[in-house]
Amino acid sequence: MEVFYYVVFGALSTIVAGLELGKSGKDRVATTSAFNSFKNNYVLVYSLMMSGDWLQGPYVYFLYSQYGFDKGDIGRLFIAGFGSSMLFGTIVGSLADKQGRKRACITYCITYILSCITKHSPEYKVLMIGRILGGIATSLLFSAFESWLVAEHNKRGFDPQWLSITFSKAIFLGNGLVAIVSGLFANLLAENLGFGPVAPFDAAACFLAIGMAIIMSSWSENYGDPSDSKDLMAQFKVAAKAIASDEKIALLGAIQSLFEGSMYTFVFLWTPALSPNEEDIPHGFIFATFMLSSMLGSSIASRLLARKLKVEGYMQIVFSISAVTLVLPVVTNFLVPPSSVKGGTISFGGCLQLLGFCTFEACVGIFWPSIMKMRSQYIPEEARSTIMNFFRIPLNLFVCVVLYNVNAFPITVMFGMCSIFLFMAAILQRRLMVVSDLHKSSTTQEMIGEDEPLNP
Repeated sequence: MEVFYYVVFGALSTIVAGLELGKSGKDRVATTSAFNSFKNNYVLVYSLMMSGDWLQGPYVYFLYSQYGFDKGDIGRLFIAGFGSSMLFGTIVGSLADKQGRKRACITYCITYILSCITKHSPEYKVLMIGRILGGIATSLLFSAFESWLVAEHNKRGFDPQWLSITFSKAIFLGNGLVAIVSGLFANLLAENLGFGPVAPFDAAACFLAIGMAIIMSSWSENYGDPSDSKDLMAQFKVAAKAIASDEKIALLGAIQSLFEGSMYTFVFLWTPALSPNEEDIPHGFIFATFMLSSMLGSSIASRLLARKLKVEGYMQIVFSISAVTLVLPVVTNFLVPPSSVKGGTISFGGCLQLLGFCTFEACVGIFWPSIMKMRSQYIPEEARSTIMNFFRIPLNLFVCVVLYNVNAFPITVMFGMCSIFLFMAAILQRRLMVVSDLHKSSTTQEMIGEDEPLNP
């Protein structure tokens, strides 16, 4: 492996360690022991849930190819997963507000465990069922757990500012450290110990079962709107009305879809971008480097949130930086002539792109706890899961279209499109800040007006 990869990984490790160990009083928030116990319980469960997801990632495509399916067949399986998340996942996720968020989290565990079990079958129909179950589980993962956390945090009377601590720690561990360890553990099971590509899925099912046991034994139930008067369609109408009537919610949904759509497109494109001529690149090590970059971003986010910096303000900068990083493949394609030799090591242009991609992953690490913080502020509690799943409809539709047309456009066009989307997200973020400030100003004026008769 080239020294370049070790240098990048080592530099990132040093920076992350320095940021975590060098936190000052301004970067830490004084909390209570009750909150710390609550936070640690949630972070443990979230990390187990994410390990169940990360363990599967490196071997999904490889397992399907080992069963003899071609690129087209595998592509349809992936489309089924995102399509299922868009359709069935939205319905199941929305039921969390009505039937209970704890039940929805348990449903996630059961659904994903069943999806893992289907990986033992080489039958295409069985694997398709597994992808549909996986799509439903993904919607629950990105809505039910956060909805439960926000509601339970508020129900227990903790300081709203402390939510940022839980978000940052969960992303730092669940989307950073756990992802790195899961990738290495999956490789150990499948390659070093020789259990084959289905072994990581069995391990994922075990971690999900452990997490489910903790949820069942230590979590209490909470709801969005527990009234008997609202059926599922009524719940959808409440969510749609909230989005249509509140510009802040609509802007937040658009920002999330634009960023996450670009992020998922990046997941499909980074390999061909770094190895356009089948260069020999260490995929697993690069993946670990990306996750380390994400940890760096979440560490930066924890500092920004601890110092109570305005999320709507600094996220404009984050989106702009991420837009620049994804336009790098377009720029390097023109400035650095690509090699015509097949194989070999990563090119100079590839090295530049890798540094840019690490920067993008750092932006992803900042994005997750920051978007969670904004969602906790703007999305109404009675339809939180429903609205969050509404946000995922355009996202999943976008990813399905990209997957279907991934070979129809040059890779530079795809990255250019993502860069434009990210610049749009920055513009919408600016608009969200303006609308939020106007709303706070008008609310303050109303409160002053109400107090005036009492204080002549």
